[in-house]
Amino acid sequence: MRLPRTAHTSRPWRIHEIAGDFQVEDVWELPVTGGPDDLDRLVRQFTSSGGTALSSPLVRTLFAIRWKLGALFGWDKPAAGLGGRVETLRDRLPEDLRAGTRGPDLQAVPFTSVFQTHDEWVAESANRTVHAVMHIGWVPDGASGRHRARMAVLVKPNGLLGAVYMAGIKPFRYLGVYPRLIGAIGREWEAGKPAA
Repeated sequence: MRLPRTAHTSRPWRIHEIAGDFQVEDVWELPVTGGPDDLDRLVRQFTSSGGTALSSPLVRTLFAIRWKLGALFGWDKPAAGLGGRVETLRDRLPEDLRAGTRGPDLQAVPFTSVFQTHDEWVAESANRTVHAVMHIGWVPDGASGRHRARMAVLVKPNGLLGAVYMAGIKPFRYLGVYPRLIGAIGREWEAGKPAA
């Protein structure tokens, strides 16, 4: 379910300390609930190369088209990415986050982990069009003691090219990528739950 931006901006996330110059593009509630210590399991499941969250035929096709366009227009050259056109957010981390757990990289698409805490995991990607951040937060769900996952996407478009790119991919994100990605994350979570 899509959430208002305030569902992300009103929380005391550590990401706010290092990505204040990014705009919140999307916020989604994921169909994942668990105990207070389950974020690490969700992150490992989502980032594993064996995970299926990004493997639906439509999502694979959309990403294949995107990579072909990136190759054609030179969007994904190393000089346009992290450590090239933009510095990694790891360079902005306060000492406690820098010394803490980095977390796993996302294997299926080029997102590099920035940091992981007990209730946050942050990964980033950059190319000629945009510097993007994926934030998975683990939010207490009322008095039940359960927690719920939320995903936020933060972006810093690269000028007019980046703004046009973000506007151009918006329908594909909302109609193709997000519904299938979010559904697959929920199914994987349910399938991977330990026996009670």
